[in-house]
Amino acid sequence: MKNAVDKIGYKIELDTNEVEVDKDEKMIKDAKKKMWLVWIVTIPAMLWMIPGMFLGYEHGWPFPQYHEIGMILLASFALLGPGRVTMVSGFKAILNKVPNMDSLIALGTAAAFSTGIMHFFVHLPNFAGVAAMIMAFHLTGRYVEIKARGRASQAIKKLLELGAKSALVIRDGKEIEIAIEEVEIGDTLVVKPGSSIPTDGEIVFGESAIDESMVTGESMPVRKSIGEEVIGATVNQEGLIHVKATKIGKDTFLSQVIKMVEEAQGTKVPIQEFADKVTSVFVPIVMGLALVTFLLWAVFPDQMAALASPIVSLISRVFPWTFQSHLNRFAQAIYAMVAVLVIACPCALGLATPTALMVGSGMGAQAGIIFRDGAAIQKLQEIKTIVFDKTGTITKGKPEVTDIITNGLSKEEFLRYAASAERGSEHPIAKAVITKAVNDDLDLFDLDKFETFTGRGIKGFADSKEILVGSIKLMNENNIEVSDVEKFNQLEEDAKTVIAVAIDGSFVGMIAVADAIKDDSKNAIKELQEMGIKTVMLTGDNQRTAKAIAKIAGIEEVIAEVLPDGKVLEIKRIQNEGTVVAMVGDGINDAPALTQAEVGIAIGTGTDIAIEASDVTLVQGNLSAVVSAIKLSKATFRKIKQNLFWAFIYNLVAVPIAILGLLHPAIAELAMATSSITVVSNANLLKRANIRPKY
Repeated sequence: MKNAVDKIGYKIELDTNEVEVDKDEKMIKDAKKKMWLVWIVTIPAMLWMIPGMFLGYEHGWPFPQYHEIGMILLASFALLGPGRVTMVSGFKAILNKVPNMDSLIALGTAAAFSTGIMHFFVHLPNFAGVAAMIMAFHLTGRYVEIKARGRASQAIKKLLELGAKSALVIRDGKEIEIAIEEVEIGDTLVVKPGSSIPTDGEIVFGESAIDESMVTGESMPVRKSIGEEVIGATVNQEGLIHVKATKIGKDTFLSQVIKMVEEAQGTKVPIQEFADKVTSVFVPIVMGLALVTFLLWAVFPDQMAALASPIVSLISRVFPWTFQSHLNRFAQAIYAMVAVLVIACPCALGLATPTALMVGSGMGAQAGIIFRDGAAIQKLQEIKTIVFDKTGTITKGKPEVTDIITNGLSKEEFLRYAASAERGSEHPIAKAVITKAVNDDLDLFDLDKFETFTGRGIKGFADSKEILVGSIKLMNENNIEVSDVEKFNQLEEDAKTVIAVAIDGSFVGMIAVADAIKDDSKNAIKELQEMGIKTVMLTGDNQRTAKAIAKIAGIEEVIAEVLPDGKVLEIKRIQNEGTVVAMVGDGINDAPALTQAEVGIAIGTGTDIAIEASDVTLVQGNLSAVVSAIKLSKATFRKIKQNLFWAFIYNLVAVPIAILGLLHPAIAELAMATSSITVVSNANLLKRANIRPKY
């Protein structure tokens, strides 16, 4: 029943994602249509106005007799057709006492348009055509904005397209093709060379090279064989494999990635909330400033002209249309007021953060770095201390046999007996010994009897022999003398776990097992330290082993023998020292600490609970991805700050110029639209950022 519910939930979730993608595509098409429609009427209006502005021809050339009514008709279509939504939104917001960016455009275009009507009753130039130009530039900027935001959904669409639509399964001994929604946990999937793996699972037959670039960003295929896990939507490159489905629907890795990318691109970072608050205050201030500008020009035109005259004399030779010296005081007041309303519209502020966040989170997904929300991107670049779990984070998490020392037996014979006895145990050390024997192609004996001694070792009976495997303490309890104890201690000093082996009461050798550090751990930790970040190891392992691993990895501080609740207390202690902390872990016992840290970073190869508790998931499981995540965070936040700076500076510089009447309203709107395009373009430059580790 649960599988059925999961499948239904998965189908609904995919459908919802697809609906959102379709909705965004529709919005982009709608914005594009409005943009072209408004330009169809605005271009004739501009051609009708511009000769008079640039060349000094008689106002309305050619066909001056139709100019006034023509401008009103063209502007009416622009404002009430393609621009209708903006006008309605802007005036509704004013009526509800929450003016927004649309309110500034609506007021500016309405004021300009009103001059066309008033022209028939009072001596006033007709600025109706300017209203059409303002709306055209505005809708062009809006199209760029919607298209930029819509790319987030395009990224989701690309992820959705990666998933298989059908699967080849073995049912009743036959291969049949079914829809992906019909796959159940436990199904055996047949994956042929060149095909995508339909869902997350475990290889039960065959081996192959799997292209996992879509989740890890690494182009080199990964060799996988029986017993190893594979991810849905990755590509089988070589041999025929059978995969047992272990996760379906919304529980699969791809679905989780889609969910997290959606959430990251949809959330606001703290600095964006600040920008939104500024905008909410800025818009009413601009409206008030526009009114003051109108009154100043209407009541004190000579004084305002005197203020502007030094600049006017400088630029009028190049831009003769900039300052309309021939306008009467009322016309000049409207002219300046409209320019203020238009030039101050903070559209670029609204785009500054979301566009950079969208590009950054998309880059992260391609590199195997999944941000759960936007706040994590901002917080990660503030990190001063990174706390690492040991097992499975710094180390591979899979103990391996490193040394075999025998006493009277060949290594093959010794390992054969030890591995045969360990077949009864599920302990990681036992698995490491058995794996070594299997890899060496040794035939193991059948295990007749088996007994465990908690914390000390095991006893097995194979090939009519009693085999004892365990600690020196276990050997002493059975009156077995262990030779070369110094070698035993030396191996332990090297961060290795050592087990002694005795056959029929006689010591025959020892095996050293170690959880080796990951290939990139040392270099990643070194680079983090070069970035000024303090590194700490926090582990439940014993002090001697922890210090030995820390020495190899280059970790600065070690906190060992800590239980899960103790890990949380240690994170709090470090935070109380006034530093911003990130925690990197992979196990269930790391989940509370991941939650406590300002940024929790989960190793993607770890447990689902750890991943769920984290803010960032590293798909590859390598520590070099931590370096890349921090570099990406810094690069993204740098773009956000650049965008906000230029958006604020633009308004601060442009508004005073508009107040002095030095900007034609249409030129002001063009500049405003250009600022939005600049912000989007600057955000896209983030794609050039190098986030790869140095080593």
